[in-house]
Amino acid sequence: MAMLEEFKKFAMKGNVVDLAVGVIIGGAFGRIVDSLVQDVIMPPIGKLFGGLDFASYYIPLNGQPYGLPLAEAKKAGAVLAYGNFFTILLNFIILAFVIFQMVRLMNRLRSPFSKEEEAAAAVPAPPPEEVVLLREIRDALKR
Repeated sequence: MAMLEEFKKFAMKGNVVDLAVGVIIGGAFGRIVDSLVQDVIMPPIGKLFGGLDFASYYIPLNGQPYGLPLAEAKKAGAVLAYGNFFTILLNFIILAFVIFQMVRLMNRLRSPFSKEEEAAAAVPAPPPEEVVLLREIRDALKR
């Protein structure tokens, strides 16, 4: 029973819930970027490279003919699917760039608040009462 209570406390902490929300939103955002790359960016690039779906570009490694679709070529043996790799790499670059821009924007929005926080933190805390008393005694002895 104690382990169940401990797990409940862990699962209900704010940072765990925030992490779960972040993972869910990140997964959905990743699918949006994937669709952007596959449905909007890659078709014009594929048209430039001969009108084929760029994700299906491959080099056969097992003697398959070049005209096969990628799925059939994979069934016939090993292939080097460089087009698929390029598509996934482009997904990553776009996703990383968008996340960088979001973090940059959040830092700009947070910047006025952080300056106020830094100013508040820059004000030194008053010394303890013992230190004040010792200083008064020191000053009195000097006189």
